[in-house]
Amino acid sequence: MSTAAFVLPLALLAAFLFALAAFFQQRAARTVGRRGRSIVGGAAGLMARLVRDRTWLTGWLVNLAGFASQAAALRLGSVAAVQPVLVTQLLFALPMTSLERHRWPRPRDWASAAAICGGLAVLLLVDGAAPLSGQANRGRVLLAALSAVGGVVVLVLVATRVRRQVASVLVAAAAGLCFSMSAVFMKLTADDLVDRGVGHTARDWVGYALAVSTLLGLVLEQSAFATGSLPWSVATMNAVNPVASYAVGMLAFDMAVPADAGSLAGIAVAGLLVVAGVFGLAHSPSAALWSASQPPVAQEPAVR
Repeated sequence: MSTAAFVLPLALLAAFLFALAAFFQQRAARTVGRRGRSIVGGAAGLMARLVRDRTWLTGWLVNLAGFASQAAALRLGSVAAVQPVLVTQLLFALPMTSLERHRWPRPRDWASAAAICGGLAVLLLVDGAAPLSGQANRGRVLLAALSAVGGVVVLVLVATRVRRQVASVLVAAAAGLCFSMSAVFMKLTADDLVDRGVGHTARDWVGYALAVSTLLGLVLEQSAFATGSLPWSVATMNAVNPVASYAVGMLAFDMAVPADAGSLAGIAVAGLLVVAGVFGLAHSPSAALWSASQPPVAQEPAVR
C-alpha cells in the first residue's frame, strides 16, 4: 500500500486528538477555576493549579500525540493536503460539546459541518488541487516566512490602534499565520530528522523557526481569546490557518500549481465552503454555550 494512503487518516487522527485535548483542558480549566476562585487570583494562579490537575495533563499528552500524528501526516504528504483537513477538529469538537451539555446539535451546526466536509471533498477530488508530494524550495520557504513575519507585525500594530473587538480578530489572524508557518517548519524538521539525522536537524534553522512560530502563535491565540469575541477569534484563526497553509504549501514547494479554469473554480468553491462552515460552527449556539463558561486560559480547538 502506498504511503500516500496514510496521509488522510493521519491528518484526521491529528484533528481528533487536538479536539479531544481541548475538551480535556477546557473541562479541567472549568473545574479548577471554579474550585480555586476564592484562593487563586488571575490566570497565573489558575495555570499553577492546572499543571497539577490530571485531566489537564492528560489533555497535554493527547495534544502531544496530535502533534506527532500531524508531523507524520506532513512527513508522508504535503502541507497543502494536510493542513486543510485539520479544520475537521471543529467537527469532532461539536459532538463532544453536545454530549457534555446534553444538547443535540442544531440544524445550523449540521449544515456548517456538511459545508466543511463538502469543501474538503472538493479540494481532495479536484485533480492536482492538493498534491501529496513536492520538494521544498528553501528560498521560497524563507520568503514565505519573512512575508508571514511582516504580516504578523502589521496585523499586531494595526490591532493596537482599533477597538478591542476588531483587534481580537486581527490578532487571531496573526496567530493563524504563525500556525500555518509552523506546519511548513514541522514538515521540514520531520524530513531533516528522518532523512539526515539528529545532528543535521540540530544545525538547521527550521527547527528553531518551528519553536518560535508555534510559541508566538500560542501567545497571540490566547491574547485574541482574552481581548474580544471568542467565536470571531476562533473562526478567524481557523479560516486563516488552512488558507495560508495551502497557499504556502503550493508556492513554497516544487508543485504544479493548477492553472485551468475547472481546477481553480474547484479550489475557490472548496475554500468558500470550508470558511463558511468554520464561521458557522464557531458562531453556533453550541459553541456559545461551551465557551460562555470557560475561564480565561481555556482553549478552543484551533487548527495547528
